[in-house]
This record gives sequence, C-alpha cells and structure tokens, in this order.
Amino acid sequence: MAFRLFERNRTSTIIVMYSLYLYFLGLSLRNTSKALDIFDDEKRSHIAVWNWIQRFGSSCHIYNKRKRVTAFIIDETIIKIGNRHFWLWISIEPIHKSVLGIYISEERNMFVAENFIRSLVEKYGKHTVYTDGGTWYPQACNFLHLKHRLHSSLEKSLIERVIQYFKDRTESFDDYYPCTKSMNCDLEHVYNWIKLFIYLYNTTI
Repeated sequence: MAFRLFERNRTSTIIVMYSLYLYFLGLSLRNTSKALDIFDDEKRSHIAVWNWIQRFGSSCHIYNKRKRVTAFIIDETIIKIGNRHFWLWISIEPIHKSVLGIYISEERNMFVAENFIRSLVEKYGKHTVYTDGGTWYPQACNFLHLKHRLHSSLEKSLIERVIQYFKDRTESFDDYYPCTKSMNCDLEHVYNWIKLFIYLYNTTI
C-alpha cells in the first residue's frame, strides 16, 4: 500500500516510511524532519512530514477481517484537540490485542456507544462486549441484542495499556495539531493521524 501511495512522489518511498517510523516512535514533526538531513539530496520540512501522515492515514484501513474476533473490549478516554475536549472510543480484541475500531465524539452517552458498537458489529459480526461500569454500555448492548459483561482485571489491563499508549502520543495534538476550525470541524486530520497510528500499532503486536 505504501509503495503505491508514494510511488509518484518526488521523495523516495523509503524516506517517507522511515520518517513515519521515526515520528510514531515519539519524535516531533520538526525533529523528524531534522533526522532526514542524513539524506542530503534535499531538505524536508516538518510540513512535508505532516502531509505524508495525512496522505498515508487517509488510505489506511483499521479493520482486519483476516483475524478471528472473539469479543469486543471497549473503553473511552478524553483527548484534547486544539482547545476542545473530545471522547476517544477504542475497541480491542482480547486474544491478538489488535485495535478493532475507534470513534471520536463530543458526548459520552448511550447513543454514541450504540453507534460505535453497531459499527463494530457491521464489520466483525455479533460478539460479547466487555466494558467498565459505564451505564451507557449495557443500554446500548441491550438495544443491539448483544451480551454485555464487565471486564475482568486482565481485560481492564489490556484496554488501559492500549489507551495509555494512545494518550502518550495524542498529547501532541494540542502542541502540533491545533484545529483551526473552532466549530464544525470534521476532524478528518485527527482521524487520519489515528488510523495511521493504529495501522502501525497493529502491525507491530
């Protein structure tokens, strides 16, 4: 996928992939662009790295139907985008621990939970849903005719580990990805970032 996406770009695909690798290891956009100075044919700005993230992220597919899904472990956490707060919903699979899906919302309620879980069912079929004690989950599962269970300490540890991994990186939204649209932003730039992040995360577990 990556080679098809960048084969017409003037920058070598190897350099693009290397920059994405460095960035998602934790380097800032500016430090990533500086690290590319070893390739002395031309300079690449931090804006170029940002554009590569957006292009690659827009083409990534989170959902992998090849892996068997046994259950949905779901949780949500607050992230900051610009000067606003949003809820990031995440679902993982308990056996191979890959991320199955994400959703960003301004509200946290039964209707949002239902929409997110419904999107998972449409892609992976019906499975038992494991969550914390949020009251919106049992209501959503009941409406969708799904079994709901409170997650065990192991399942809680799995989802919290993934969420913390995300939060360690999404803190950069406020520093590097301020949303210039105070209202009516479709958050496409954030979804592209997260999809690429998940793609790289799922390929390494």
